[in-house]
Amino acid sequence: MRKLVTVFLAVFAMAVSAVAELARAQEDQASVDLELVLLADASGSIDTGEIRLQRAGYAEALRHEEVLWAIANGGRHGRIAVIFMEWASHRSQDVVVPWTVIETAEDAVAFGEAILAAPRRTVGSNAIGAALLAGLALIDGNEFDAFRRVIDLSADSLWNSSGPSIAEARDIVLGADVVINGLAVECRSCNGRPRPGDLEQEFTDKVIGGPGSFVVTADSDVSFSRAVRRKLIMEIADLAGAGGSEAPVFAR
Repeated sequence: MRKLVTVFLAVFAMAVSAVAELARAQEDQASVDLELVLLADASGSIDTGEIRLQRAGYAEALRHEEVLWAIANGGRHGRIAVIFMEWASHRSQDVVVPWTVIETAEDAVAFGEAILAAPRRTVGSNAIGAALLAGLALIDGNEFDAFRRVIDLSADSLWNSSGPSIAEARDIVLGADVVINGLAVECRSCNGRPRPGDLEQEFTDKVIGGPGSFVVTADSDVSFSRAVRRKLIMEIADLAGAGGSEAPVFAR
């Protein structure tokens, strides 16, 4: 009888150890240095060619060696979790690529290819407040655990046609300890939209917030990918905040 009890206790201990090991593995997989929501403007002011330009800019930037350096050196885990969502009206928001862990160059390339391959599914006018709250919901609903959580909004104007106001949504996001950064896409014709130079200041005054928040401006097709790359490096390596290692010099 004593022998059976000993065997049972040994088997039980092995089972407990296996469960604990599995839990640790799952916890390790969920631990990342950054949860990053990329909110890309796909409202009515962005035509098909501009959608392709934006997507190609993100895909190219994510696989750039300097961005990969930032991922490897920007925190203790050497990996980040990223999601790419396009937004338009308050009823038209599309997760183009779901939450993905990027740790290697292969991960980054696959994520970029998924961005490029997806069809456009958003329609309508700007609803930036709704987009920010959708980004917060994506962070709150994921399985990851990161010290830093960032929403990255791109837009070619700050007109908010429907849904919650930008100010209301911004306060809610910042109240959840999520940083908001911005990519100001300067207009080409400025037909009723802010003239070049004004949009960056509007982002600063009305959108961004949280420790180390910042705005990067893309003022031409050529500069878009470079602006996205610069922004990603600053976010991932936390160059605008207090953390991160010394980064390589990147193109401005």
